Amino acid sequence: MSLLITTDISTTAWVLAFTAAFVMGVSKSGLKGISIIVVTLMALAFGTKASTGLLVPLLVIGDIFAVIYYSKHTQWKYIIKFLPWMITGILIGVIVGKDLPEATFKYCMGAIILLTVIMMLWWDQKKSKNVPTHWAFAGSMGLLAGITTMIGNLAGSFSNIYFLAMRLPKKQFIGTAAWLFLITNIFKLPFHFFVWKTITADTLLLNLKLLPGIFIGFIAGTFLVKHIKDKYYRKMILILTAIGALLILVR
Repeated sequence: MSLLITTDISTTAWVLAFTAAFVMGVSKSGLKGISIIVVTLMALAFGTKASTGLLVPLLVIGDIFAVIYYSKHTQWKYIIKFLPWMITGILIGVIVGKDLPEATFKYCMGAIILLTVIMMLWWDQKKSKNVPTHWAFAGSMGLLAGITTMIGNLAGSFSNIYFLAMRLPKKQFIGTAAWLFLITNIFKLPFHFFVWKTITADTLLLNLKLLPGIFIGFIAGTFLVKHIKDKYYRKMILILTAIGALLILVR
């Protein structure tokens, strides 16, 4: 779907988009698993591929909020290990996703989410909880995160697997993920502008109108995160990710 001018957007699409912006704000505050719901709502409102470009500037704004709020908890050693692989994955995603038909794009997104939920549930049920130290673990998760963040802004599930596997406490998890995604979402911007052409003046105008939703959601989310104990935070991420996966598969 091509976003021409904001006056052409239906009331339903506006409601879906503003709800997505609010949920994105909540997600960036630390409730990571619900980011898949944002992707689903935007895809319902504007189509799968068009929504990817529409989301990226909003993600950058949400990441800036998160970095400001949680930056002191960032664990840079995990970002340094993960980031090069994720950047490589983004470059692969640019090539793979450029000419994908809309229907194929949709099924790829659904398959990716289903795979990631299965992987996260498998990891959570493992009897051995030793932290993976082999480079192949960070490499495979980083590549998949990069490909999926470019194709559908869906890297959250793979980064969740990585950071959960590292056994990061709640605030370190949030602060580390905040910087990782700020860097990678900024890196994605030129490709959406000049290669896929999914970011235009009209989409940026729509982004501007959705900013209040992100701000309100972030404030609400920080309140919720403060009241969630560390031992429940992990399970909550897995449950929310699974719900988001089901939504995108049945939409």
